[in-house]
Amino acid sequence: MMKRRNFVKTVGLASVATPFMLKGMKFQTIGKELFSTPKSLEDRVLVLIRLNGGNDGLNTLIPLDQYDNLAIQRPNILIPENEVLSLTPTLGLHPAMTGMKSLFDTNKMGVVQNVGYPEQNRSHFRSMDIWTSGMMDQSVTTGWLGRTFDAQYPNYPDDYPNAQYPHPFAISMGYEVSATCQGLMANFSQALNNPFDTFALDPSSVTDDGTYYGSHMAFLANLINQSNSYGAAINDAADNGNTLSTLYDDTNPLAVQMRYIAQMISGGLETKVYILNIDGFDTHDSQVEQSDVTTGNHMLLLKRLSDAVTAFQDDLHLLGIEHRVAGMTFSEFGRQVASNASEGTDHGDAAPLFLFGTCLNTQVVGPNPQIDSVITDQAGVPMQIDFRDVYASLLRDWFGVDETSVQSLFEHQVTFYDLMNACNLVGVDELDAKKEIEVLLYPNPCVSGTTIRFQSENEYVRIEVFDLNGRSVLVPLDRQLNAQQHDVYFETKDLSAGQYVVKIRKESGSAQTVLYRLQ
Repeated sequence: MMKRRNFVKTVGLASVATPFMLKGMKFQTIGKELFSTPKSLEDRVLVLIRLNGGNDGLNTLIPLDQYDNLAIQRPNILIPENEVLSLTPTLGLHPAMTGMKSLFDTNKMGVVQNVGYPEQNRSHFRSMDIWTSGMMDQSVTTGWLGRTFDAQYPNYPDDYPNAQYPHPFAISMGYEVSATCQGLMANFSQALNNPFDTFALDPSSVTDDGTYYGSHMAFLANLINQSNSYGAAINDAADNGNTLSTLYDDTNPLAVQMRYIAQMISGGLETKVYILNIDGFDTHDSQVEQSDVTTGNHMLLLKRLSDAVTAFQDDLHLLGIEHRVAGMTFSEFGRQVASNASEGTDHGDAAPLFLFGTCLNTQVVGPNPQIDSVITDQAGVPMQIDFRDVYASLLRDWFGVDETSVQSLFEHQVTFYDLMNACNLVGVDELDAKKEIEVLLYPNPCVSGTTIRFQSENEYVRIEVFDLNGRSVLVPLDRQLNAQQHDVYFETKDLSAGQYVVKIRKESGSAQTVLYRLQ
């Protein structure tokens, strides 16, 4: 008999393809506490994009300070230096990634370099098992997000959905659920191809009669009824949601899926995690065209990724929800430093991954890989940052999971990196419980105005608002104050929609936070 957890890996929402259509605009917020997060972080969504096959990081994110030695090791595939899209003086992108270059320039994209795991085995299947489980232990069958969900909802899938949690916890775009969300008893994600075409399976009223057969049939009946309920919720959100960007390309499957995600989020779906896949990164041959190395299979894949993420980020901005969504790409391994004779690359070790969103704490994490003029045969880029530490940092920074709880999800000693915590604030009802928080903006995001709450001594206080270019655009307060808590309201209607930095300068300690102004 198939184990329940293995059976559930193949179960998802059935859907068929129909034309995409716009619906009326409606916005809702997620009012449920997930991952035991602070109230100010409850609306947050994480989007994970898997680059399936092992992406060639050295032709994606190119260390320009290593270019001479790269030219020795991969002369038949290396992007010409004058074609590389410069991000920093020593780092650049593949020329097909113009959208991501623009996101980087506007502080909406970052990179983590040299990411992998110890003793990389270069096997697609085993490596992806490690990436999705977040464990080196081969006996582990749960995913890193599945364990996170299990810690909060140990009885799942029994009694779900319910009045408090009516929506799926995660969605895997496509026809298979992601092992990333595999829990002890069930997968917390629902497979979804098209949110407008979820259809009902025949409902079941089978009850557990106490027999082995009866228990399994009842488990199956519960999954069928759960899928029907989740499908209805997804369809409602898609009907009530909206999408505004004109950058989506209907011939780009990833872009279509990301448009669906934007529509579901804007329609009020309370799902916290979305997982997507792009196949084709196992580029042993024909990675580039011999006549022009800036073209070829790898170029098409990178352009698809870059264009889709750019359109998605543009849509989130136009919808006024980009502060709620963060994303990350990952691949099971990188490629070898040296190219092969088939205009391709073979399985390697570490590679960069991308972060996207408006709450990046820093844009480049990790040093450029060092490339020697002479290398050991089949050498890959050595790992410097463990991918599990990236996962752990996202759970802490983005979902507000405390470090002790995060550590319990992994077998190694976690090292945390400051990745996505630039927007972390607390809600008004949390202020008293968090005395160390000095600055609070509410509402945030705002339209016409917001209030800043802070504590001062008997001292001179200046509050100043800056745009992302560092220009001062507003001074809400500049005077002597008494020792007490202050609530200072200021209008924002004259500010353009976007992200701003609010700074408080005072003798007892300065502070700053991020303000979002919506249309």
